[in-house]
Amino acid sequence: MTAGSAAPKPGDPGVRTGRTAGPGRGGSRSGRLPRGGRLLQGGAPGGTVFRLFVRWVRRPLLPAVRLWRRNLQLRVVAGTLLMSLGVVLLLGIVVIGQVRNGLFDAKEKAAQSQAAGGFSAAQDRAATTPSAPGQQEGVRAGASVNWRSTLVEQLASGGQSAFNVVALSLDTSEAASRGARASGEVDPTTSIPAELRYSVAQGTDTFQQSTRIHYTSGKASERGLVIGKRLNDAEGKPYELYYLFPLTQEEDSLTLVKGTLATAGLFVVVLLGAIAWLMVRQVVTPVRMAAGIAERLSAGRLQERMKVTGEDDIARLGEAFNKMAQSLQLKIQQLEELSRMQRRFVSDVSHELRTPLTTVRMAADVIHEARVDFDPITARSAELLGDQLDRFESLLSDLLEISRFDAGAAALEAEPIDLRQVVRRVIGGAEPLAERKGTRIVVVGDQQPVVAEADARRVERVLRNLVVNAVEHGEGRDVVVKLAAAGGAVAVAVRDYGVGLKPGEATRVFNRFWRADPARARTTGGTGLGLSIAVEDARLHGGWLQAWGEPGGGSQFRLTLPRTADEPLRGSPIPLEPEDSRRNREQAAGRAQEGARRVAVPAQPVGERPSLPVPPRLPAPSRATVDPTALPGSGARVVARAATETDGGEASTAGAGGNGNAEREDGTRGR
Repeated sequence: MTAGSAAPKPGDPGVRTGRTAGPGRGGSRSGRLPRGGRLLQGGAPGGTVFRLFVRWVRRPLLPAVRLWRRNLQLRVVAGTLLMSLGVVLLLGIVVIGQVRNGLFDAKEKAAQSQAAGGFSAAQDRAATTPSAPGQQEGVRAGASVNWRSTLVEQLASGGQSAFNVVALSLDTSEAASRGARASGEVDPTTSIPAELRYSVAQGTDTFQQSTRIHYTSGKASERGLVIGKRLNDAEGKPYELYYLFPLTQEEDSLTLVKGTLATAGLFVVVLLGAIAWLMVRQVVTPVRMAAGIAERLSAGRLQERMKVTGEDDIARLGEAFNKMAQSLQLKIQQLEELSRMQRRFVSDVSHELRTPLTTVRMAADVIHEARVDFDPITARSAELLGDQLDRFESLLSDLLEISRFDAGAAALEAEPIDLRQVVRRVIGGAEPLAERKGTRIVVVGDQQPVVAEADARRVERVLRNLVVNAVEHGEGRDVVVKLAAAGGAVAVAVRDYGVGLKPGEATRVFNRFWRADPARARTTGGTGLGLSIAVEDARLHGGWLQAWGEPGGGSQFRLTLPRTADEPLRGSPIPLEPEDSRRNREQAAGRAQEGARRVAVPAQPVGERPSLPVPPRLPAPSRATVDPTALPGSGARVVARAATETDGGEASTAGAGGNGNAEREDGTRGR
């Protein structure tokens, strides 16, 4: 809608219902093209793909999440298991660390003691061999050549596979007789770390380091501890002597400890879980029992009670619950009895009043026929008597109908009907009143059949109330009756452009004997029960009767019925808030300005932009179609009065309203 255009009415050509964006019809949704032609932020394909992926991931997890949220026992047991597992893991880490340190410390001390003895024996042998008395020079030379091999064999013979000995020369250019010597098929090149060899070559102290012991025979390598020291041989030349201690036995012991702790920890966790399950079950079972009994009590089975055993806190809770249930049962029975007495009183009084009313009616008719012979005051009294008797009869009929609804005795005689015929009959009956008020009734959307399974008498009564109220409160302006059908629902909306309702009155509009303005005279002599009966008729069909309005902008009542009896409603083909409401017109004007700015067209000054008034008269009925895909929401909403309102020169007066945000019928009782 551009600035300066007339406000569209429901049913105008080109106006499609139910197409506004968002539940409040106040703006475009993300991903939808607004009138300016730009894609709104938030509709990027990447965001949509991400939301779809998150939804796809969450779908299989929903049952587990639902079970987790609803099962207290599961949460307590799972929490106990997790905490127990954490405690066991922490305890296992501490114990394994202590055992590992103890095993390797003991092994290290034993290895250092063994290596120190071997280094001392090797040094003594090297010092005493060349100077042995009585040896000839050739014998000493042969002994000097083979002394390292002999030394390694002698030192390794006392280990009994507990350690191996390796002798290495510092000078790599020496002859093979002075090369590497090793016991137990140890590979000295890969088993002795280079860092350790460098440390041993540079100092005279004893050095040690962890390593992997490799073998030339193809045996698998194993973790070990190597201790080395630089010594001198029989000829006084330095060489390196290393002791290699395998840690296989310690690792096997540590593995055994780990397995034992894991088995014991798992057993402890399972045992604690079982204990927690048993303990929690003793508390949760009575709570579940109380929840089940509370549900049955709410369903009307007031004789249900909890089984109480013992004298503990749970038993006292059960006793208190039973006392509460007994008290509620007594109170509800008293209220039901009082309600039955009231309903029967209303029904009996209504029935008993019919006989004297008939007699009074006959006498009043006689007096009314003879009023031409009376003086003017008496003649006027006869006319007033007839009018009030008519109203009294209507009030008795409405009271009887209300008593049937209260007693649950109202029956629905549903059959396929065309709502267009019902609307025509209602408009024909309301024409005399409309002529006296100067109001024109316009029907929109009656080009196509609007068929539904309904009780024609009750639907006609509902629409008669709505149309008569619209004419009476429309202040001489047009009344629009709109019909539509879409999906599994049909709807009839009655729109007037009167004073509307005051804020807050939309929640009371369907109350019995309620009137928007107590000082306002009833032209048609209403009883104040019409809308109350109408909303009960709508509920009997499984439908909705909802109200909307705004201060000074009139109101709209919408009746929504399912196409098929007992079919649940999911939406209405007619929006509850009309498109010509003040809020929609202001938003349309704002969107028009935004579109003008986007196309770089100079915006019209605010002071020169004409207002969008509600016209006092509607144009001739136009052909319009209802979008079958539009199923907007419904509900009741009060539109707050603005500080200064002038719609087409009309002074704003009291009003109330509702919008189409909520589909629940029980939240829309207003007017």
